[in-house]
Formats: sequence, structure tokens, C-alpha cells
Amino acid sequence: MLRESLLHLHEGSHALRLLPGETRSRMLHVLADAITANTPHLLDENARDYEEHASTLSPALAQRLKLTHEKLQTLVAGLRELEITEDPIGSILARTELDDRLVLDKISVPLGVVCVIFESRPDVLHQVLGLALRSGNGVVLKGGREATHSNRAMVRIAQEALRHEGLPCEWFSLIEGRESVEELLHYDDLVDLVIPRGSNEFVRHIQETSRIPVLGHASGVCHLYVHPSADLAQALEVIVDAKTHYPAACNAVETVLVDSTIALTFLPVLFDTLSKVNVRVRGCATTASIINLSDLVSDEEWSTEYSALTLAVRVVDSLDEAVRHINRFGSHHTDGILARDKGACERFASAVDSASVFTNCSTRFADGYRFGLGAEIGIGTGKIHARGPVGMEGLLTYKYILRGDGQIVATYSGEHAKSFSFKKIARS
Repeated sequence: MLRESLLHLHEGSHALRLLPGETRSRMLHVLADAITANTPHLLDENARDYEEHASTLSPALAQRLKLTHEKLQTLVAGLRELEITEDPIGSILARTELDDRLVLDKISVPLGVVCVIFESRPDVLHQVLGLALRSGNGVVLKGGREATHSNRAMVRIAQEALRHEGLPCEWFSLIEGRESVEELLHYDDLVDLVIPRGSNEFVRHIQETSRIPVLGHASGVCHLYVHPSADLAQALEVIVDAKTHYPAACNAVETVLVDSTIALTFLPVLFDTLSKVNVRVRGCATTASIINLSDLVSDEEWSTEYSALTLAVRVVDSLDEAVRHINRFGSHHTDGILARDKGACERFASAVDSASVFTNCSTRFADGYRFGLGAEIGIGTGKIHARGPVGMEGLLTYKYILRGDGQIVATYSGEHAKSFSFKKIARS
């Protein structure tokens, strides 16, 4: 049954990529209007989910589950942004003249069918639909059972809105149940990419068992390093934002590294500031001795993603030690430096091996919408295909189209072989 559904969706994805860009823009407009018109209904359905499951979830997951007017407005804004984005399908990435009347184009094309698996956050569903639609990809959506009512309402609203306008909706579907996911992972002939968004254990399970390429990150252990040259008042503001704005997010800071030359003056102020916003501080032995802290972090715990109002603090002797700590204990998600010394900022940015490296700003900026990607389908911490916040470009690949006029390879081989020109041509 699932395979038949995927075959149907596979055909729908091929039809979608052939639609004019203007049609897909219109479809994005319809989806945005539908969310706006149905906001009260979506909030009601989400309230059912929240009432049924919030008490069984961690505070972080419960926070992600709950829809608000603000979340839906942000979702609509992302769809509007995608609506006016230039159509990426068929964009010429490179053009090379191999010889007279023999021209090679490298053009962008959709991946095909993408499966996105997410937990708790029903607003992710329309973000994914928007990105898949703009990039011409079919998409299989799998939400967590704690958001069943919300997810079903989201899909139903999208389907009804598109059908009402005579627009196709065969390019997306919602599946439910773990058994469906396990079955889907075997269909590498029908699904081109899996993007899991959930707990560390869940993402690792998908990465270890899938027969399909996987894009994702298992954890978000983000750092901020306070350099001796930092504007300390600014550093406090950035740290508080990075920790408290949305502590359940994967781009919230989990560890702050403080240079030893400023530790005696900065740590007491940092601790006092964090206490006022209900952040629990854990630290290394040096940190504990300065601010009279009993909650010590062992070496095994520096890789902890708290996803809560808890922050680990460590004193380091140099920028190089900070970099070593981040590259060892971090998750290669997002890490930053707070410093007025531009040279230190550039050295840090070059040395830290993470998907996103920031200077003098909150780690919370690591987000597809805030990066101007329109929305985000996931975050990748690997080094192949796509990295960091993944928006529309991460759902595209490329193919080569060679346009000739009867040329044969024999002309360019042998003793009297004709030479290729390999002339780069400006893209029009």
C-alpha cells in the first residue's frame, strides 16, 4: 500500500517539476492564504494535541508542539518570501563551449522525492511544503504522533486549498506510524533523500539504518567563546539571547567558554545575569572556584545538549584552547566568538570546523528564515551535499545538457584529433 502511494507521489513530483515557475508561485500564494484563513481552526486542532500530550512530553518538546499566532505568521511570511523568489529549476549554473556549436550547460534540477520526518513541531509541515513546492520536489511528510490533529489539519487545509483552485496536490502526502517509516527506508528507488528532525537517538537511528541518503544533525551543541577583547556588556546580552530566547532549539547555546584573562571580572557578572533569567549554570573547576559553584561538569558531559535553561561554562587559557574544545566536544552545528579584535574573529572563524560560525552575535541566527532562505527544511552538520540551515538550494542538484550539431567523439581522438576549446560562456 505504501509503495503504491509512493509510486503515485513519484509521478506527481515529475509533473510538479514541469509546471511553469509562475504556477508554483501561485500555489505558494494559495498555501499562505489558506494558513491565514484557517488560523483559528489550526490553533483549535493544536490545542487538542497539546491537551492530550503536553503532560507526557519534556518541556522542550511541549514548547515545540504548541502553535501560536506568531509561529503561524512567521510561517506565512516564509511562504510569501518563497512566492517571490526566482524559480530555481533550470537555472544555468555554468555554460562551457566545448567546440563550435557544441555547448555544455550545467543546470539546476530538483532532487525528486524527499521524505521529511519531524517531531512535535507542526509548523514545520508547511515550511517543508513551501520549500518542496518552490524547488519542484515531491515530499513525504511524517510528523510525531503527539501532533496528529495538527498535522492532519495542516495537510487537509493545503490539499483543499489547492484543489479549490484547480492546482495539483499529488506531489505530497502524510504518513503515520513508525512502521511506515521503517518500510519507506527500503524504497531507495522511490525516495531520493531523507531528512530526519528529532531527538539525537532518532536521527542516529535513521542515519544508521536508512538505505537512502540522509541529511541531518544528531545534536546541536553550540558554543560561544568570550575573548579578552570582547565588549562585555554586549557579550552578556548575546549570551542571554542565545540561551533564553528559545532554549529548546538546536541553535541555542549550550556552553560558554570564557578566556582566563577576564574570568575573574566577567564570570560573577555573567552568573548574576543568568540567575536573574532562571538559567542554571554548571561549570568547570575554575569556574566553580570563582563563583562558588557546586555543579561541576565532567569531561564526558561537555557534549551535552541541554535544550533547557541550563548552561555549561568553562574557563580556557586562549583562543586556540577554545577552538580545540569546540572541535572536540561540539556537534559542528553553530559556534561563535565575542570579540572586538577582528584578527581574533577571523582566526576563530577559519579554525572552527562547524557548519555555521558567527562573530559577535547570537547562535540563534542559525536558521533558514533568518539566513534569507525563505524557510528551512533542516540543518545539516555533515560535509556532503548541503550544510548548515538547508533551504531551497539544498533540495536541488544538477544535470548536464550538451547541445551539439552532429559531432562525434572520433573527431577529438587519435593522431589528428581536434582540440576542445573549453571556453567559459557568461550565463544569460
